[in-house]
Order: sequence, then structure tokens, then C-alpha cells
Amino acid sequence: MTRISINKIIKNSLKLIAAACLLTSPGTDVCARGAVQARKQLFDRDWKFRLGDDSKASLTSYDDRSWRTLDLPHDWSIEGRVDPNNPSGNDGGYYPTGTGWYRKTFTLSGDVKNRKTGLYFEGAYMNSEVFVNGKKAGGHPYGYSSFFVDISPYVVAGKNTVAVRIDNSAQKNCRWYSGSGLYRHVWLTSTGPLHISHQGVFITTESVNGGNAVVKVCTTVNNETPSARKITLRTVLKDKNHSEAGRSATTVELPAGEHREVVQDITVANPQLWSTETPNLYNAVVTVSDGGSTLDRTEQQFGIRTIEYSAAKGLLLNGREVKLSGGCLHHDNGMLGAAAYDRAEERKVELMKAAGFNALRTSHNPPSEALLYACDRLGMLVIDEAFDGWRDSKNKHDYSTLFDKWWQKDIEAMVLRDRNHPSIFCWSIGNEVIERKKLEVVTTARKLADHIRLFDNTRPVTSALASWDKDWEIYDPLAAVHDIVGYNYLLDKAPSDHKRVPARVMMQTESYPNDAFKNWKLVSGNKYIIGDFVWTAIDYLGESGIGRYYYEGETPGEHYSRNQYPWHGAYCGDIDLTGWRKPVSHYREMLYNDSKKLYMAVREPDGYYGKIKLTMWSVWPTWESWT
Repeated sequence: MTRISINKIIKNSLKLIAAACLLTSPGTDVCARGAVQARKQLFDRDWKFRLGDDSKASLTSYDDRSWRTLDLPHDWSIEGRVDPNNPSGNDGGYYPTGTGWYRKTFTLSGDVKNRKTGLYFEGAYMNSEVFVNGKKAGGHPYGYSSFFVDISPYVVAGKNTVAVRIDNSAQKNCRWYSGSGLYRHVWLTSTGPLHISHQGVFITTESVNGGNAVVKVCTTVNNETPSARKITLRTVLKDKNHSEAGRSATTVELPAGEHREVVQDITVANPQLWSTETPNLYNAVVTVSDGGSTLDRTEQQFGIRTIEYSAAKGLLLNGREVKLSGGCLHHDNGMLGAAAYDRAEERKVELMKAAGFNALRTSHNPPSEALLYACDRLGMLVIDEAFDGWRDSKNKHDYSTLFDKWWQKDIEAMVLRDRNHPSIFCWSIGNEVIERKKLEVVTTARKLADHIRLFDNTRPVTSALASWDKDWEIYDPLAAVHDIVGYNYLLDKAPSDHKRVPARVMMQTESYPNDAFKNWKLVSGNKYIIGDFVWTAIDYLGESGIGRYYYEGETPGEHYSRNQYPWHGAYCGDIDLTGWRKPVSHYREMLYNDSKKLYMAVREPDGYYGKIKLTMWSVWPTWESWT
């Protein structure tokens, strides 16, 4: 089959997937969302796209008729040619990057000037700039953060034009495949001047005692009118059968130009708890009214569950101990690239559940919303991770160039967006930070953790710590800043650490696939070790050649020691890019799942094709069948 015909098949498949996620009425996303929100409409269809830069492309008068028409999500890197000379190199799978523009014309009707109109981008990789009717309205540099742009000052009744410039030309800026473009959903929002804030509903489980649960609903309401208003905030909780489970109504005086958080404690009788085995979900319907007039309404999905952790009892979900059989997960979808199609994101979680995982770590960035909704529905615990690094760089153009100016905004973007997901049990503030030996690292970690707790103090904070020297114990002050300490490839230090710091709660945030038995033994035999996250759950693009084995005489070494082209993906996953479970996946499941008794596979004899050489993240070549 020729390259042209293969590319045509891939592009046609992408169109079919996109269409499946877009055949829906305005305000509804049938592929991922449980709640219909009229104030929020999917804005993915009929964008114009051009690869390359043009300083005039932001102008309303710009002629884009020759540009390509497409639907979002869109990743232009995956459409390009893999080439060893592409500046993304082995980290980015040798895919092209560059700069691109998106444009879209849309119509607004009614009294636009008395409405609050916005655009919500779930992700744009990276250095995005948003222009509305020729004027810059906003943007965001970090490609993994969701961001909101208030376009009210720029829109008019009738025809409007939005243009988005994406600049992913500064390479390298990531240690894995990032993709390029508007690779996640975009939404158009519209409310009145008195409205519930964007991401302004926060729901927590206060307690579960006997046959009752107390659910706290905190709702922030904005009054952007010129006069004080007396409003009623009503919250109705509904269970999975859409039956009412509880309600509350609160009357509030809102001064002009101010916002206020309204706190409501609602008792739910006989709650259906969320767990990995029974992922029961609820919806909160929140309405703001003045007299008999409804001013705003939103729905928020949530789960009722409790999380506790200690060195003495381990990790307790609803009072029951859970041992985490976890896997790290990068954000791409193989041949689909970084494009976060809802079904593709859901499929990753399905594959992990079928392989016996009960937890995943979003290494090393906030994931798509679709992935988190799938984790909620299917019952998968999540470590939600903010960054790969802080001030000291791993690549020349990585997050270190943004950290001091943007870390607070990006922490807020992650926590405010994700804090209602019952699947998330832990926040992670970083991964193997380079400055780990500097005194400032403890202060930085404390600031990051404290900033998370401003917006959510119900979950523990971790980060993934690593040491390549024989000085692990010097990290005790840094470890002490964390609620749960993440160990990368160092779980063998846990028993001696427990003697030195007996209150420390530990989990291995990365481990070698070959160490499955050794790690399971440590996890299963010690309360203070709550789980292990293998690197990695599913193969991914970039870090080209990690996990490969090779035969004597072939190019030796690890993926980071030299370029391994034509490799452009990883091979260290329990599950490969097609969804096939490697035999090591079945072995890992047998360790953590007592009901799985037997799996047979064939181990390749050494020397049959050549003398086998393993790399650090590889396992011995093993197959379902010798044929």
C-alpha cells in the first residue's frame, strides 16, 4: 500500500471520528459529558486552517477562502511527514511542528452588549493568541492548560470572526510528542451579566455516616449589573436514575459589581458511593433566579466518596483499603496524534480497566476533560499532574521559560477545571525537577502545594521525586512538603525510609516494567506503600525507542543516548498503540488480581534471531504465540 493511500485512510478515519463526536445539538456533547448546558455550546465545527504564519491573518477583512476547512479537535503535526531532520527530534517522534492559524466566522443575535460572551479552549498547543474581530482578546502559552477568553468587549450583533495563532516553532519544548494546534475542544459561552462564574461550582463530600452523606456545594455568583440584586440560588442533586437526591435554596444579596460564594450543605439519604468497582455519579443542577425569572443555570457531575490516607492504614476509599495498580499515561492517541477525540480518550481508559489497572497518572500534564469524564464513568483513580519541571530546564524551550510568570495561573487552571471529578484522588505538582538539590526547591514545592489547597484542600498533594546519585536521604525536607511522596524507580528505598520517617505515605510514581514482581511485593506487604505506577500503561509517540530491545550488532543504547530513527514512538507500555495487551500486562494483572489464575505466552529464545539486548524500560520479547 502506498504512503498516499495510507494517509488518505488515516484522514478519512479522522473525519469519521470527528463526525461521531459532533453530531449533536448545540450545548450537548454526547461523547463525553453527562450534563447538558445551554450556556455552553460546542464550537468545533467549520474552522479554516492554514499551516504557516501570516501577520494579517487576525484581521476581519482577511481572505481565508483558500484555507482548508476542518473540524476540531485538530493536530497538524500528526498529518506531517516523520523526518529525522525535524527539530522536534526523538522527543517529539520526529514530527513537524511550526506555526499555524485557525479562523472561524460565527453569528450572534440579540442584545449582545448586555450578554457575557466567552470562548473556552480546553487546550491549544502552544503559545496561543486569540483575536476577535481583529483585536487581541487573550491567549495562553502553556499548551496543556485550559483557558477562558472573555470576548464580550469585541463581539457585535451579527457576523463575527475569531482568529487563533498557534506557535509551536520553538523546539524542543517537550520531552514527548505534544502535537500542534487546537487539539482539544473549543466552546462558546453566553450568560447574562448576573451569572454563575466560569468553573464556579465546587462540590465535595463532607461526610458519609450511617445511611447519610453530607454534600457541600460552593457556588460563586457574579453580579456585573449596575445595581444590587437579591437572588435565589437553588441546587438540586440527582442520582444516576435522574431521581432527586437532595436540594437546597438560599437567598443572597449581591452588591453591584461584586461576586459571592454561596455554600450549601445538602444531606443525601442512602448515598450511592463512587468507587473503582461501582462508579456511581450524581448531577447537581444549580439555578440562579430573581423572583420568577431564571437568570442562569448549570449542571455539574460529581461523585460521593471519601479519601483517607496514612502510613498506618494506607489509602482508604470509602473506608476500604485500596492498593493502586497504576500506570502512567501520556496524552496522545497514537495514529490520531494529540487530537483529543472523546471516544479515543474513553478507549484508553477502557483498555487500562480491561488490563487490570485501577489508577493512572497523567504524566506530565493536565489531561483532556474527556479522559477525566471517562475515568469518572468507568471507575479509574487519577493522579492529576501539572508540570514536567519547574525553573531548571530539561529542554531549552520547556516550561522553565514560563514558570515564574505562569505557574499560579496554570495551577488554578488545572484545579478549578478538575476538582469536581471523583476519579481524581491526588494532585501532582511536578516530575523529577532538575533543581532538586537547590535550597529553593523546598520553598517552591510548598508554594505550589499551598496554591492548590487555596482551591481544593480535600485531596493530597504529591510530586514524583528521583535521584540518580547515592544521596536519596537529602530529599527528606522536600519530601516533607508532600502529603504523599512519589518515588520514581526508587521503591527499594521505602523500607529504610519508613524506619527513618515512619509517618511518610509513599507510592511509586514510575517503575520499570521488568520490576513488576518486586514492586508488587513491596506494595502488597506494606501499608505505608499505597501503590505502583508503571512506566508506562500504553505506548505513545515520542521518546522514540524507549523500551525497545535489540539484537547484538544493531544500534546499541538507550533512547536518550542517541537518536533511534526510524523509531518514532515508545515501546515500554503494557499495551501497544493498537490496543494489544503485551504478555507483561497479563503478568501484572495476575499479581494484583486474585481472580486471574493463568496466562500462557512464548518467550523468544536468546539467539534465535540474534543475541537479545535489553534496555532499561524493556522486557524480554514475549508473544501470545510463537507463530
